[in-house]
Amino acid sequence: MTITVLLADDQTLLRATFRMLIDSCADMTVVGEASDGAEAVDLARAHRPDIVLMDIRMPGTDGLAATSAICADPDLSATRVLILTTFETEEYVARALHAGASGFLGKDVTTDTLLAGLRTVASGEALLSPAATRTLIANFLMTPSLGTQLVSAQRLSELTARERETMAMAAAGRSNTQIAEALTLSPLTVRTHIYRAMAKLGARDRAQLVVIAYQTGLVQVTPTTP
Repeated sequence: MTITVLLADDQTLLRATFRMLIDSCADMTVVGEASDGAEAVDLARAHRPDIVLMDIRMPGTDGLAATSAICADPDLSATRVLILTTFETEEYVARALHAGASGFLGKDVTTDTLLAGLRTVASGEALLSPAATRTLIANFLMTPSLGTQLVSAQRLSELTARERETMAMAAAGRSNTQIAEALTLSPLTVRTHIYRAMAKLGARDRAQLVVIAYQTGLVQVTPTTP
């Protein structure tokens, strides 16, 4: 099936470049372009794309507000948001993940990484790496300004020991293959544990499961000093 993508960025040239790259792939197509967050929400509701490639910093309604609106819309439950950002917008990245975004890429991303990232998110996986990025996410997700927790820590008791273990390793940034090797399981079994944990905790996707892991204290990262 063709992966449908909506581009949301106020830079016309960047949108044109991304459109050219994405449309050159047989398994992807761009269904619309938005220059601000409000337009992105409207176009998402009109086209219901598989992925919205969303810039955070846009005039008017920014990408953070647009991400919140898209992820909260039950009619767009199948639409994933992939954030475009730079490392100086760390807090906004954490807020977007809290709102339901499935991951993020830097604006200086290579062609191969961009296309691989879109396919990863379209498959239902999260795009959260490298280790330094996981650390900054953890630091910001623990701040009260992000609002109430998505899930109380007590809810972790609903998970089996294996589900908690795979959830923690996923939150630490390990792929299904890496988790499988560490636990001597098949990648399919790991994927099943992850999906069961998501279902029990009401996580929208793997990225939101990572948010829950940090917020409930299942995974703890010592803040780094600049």
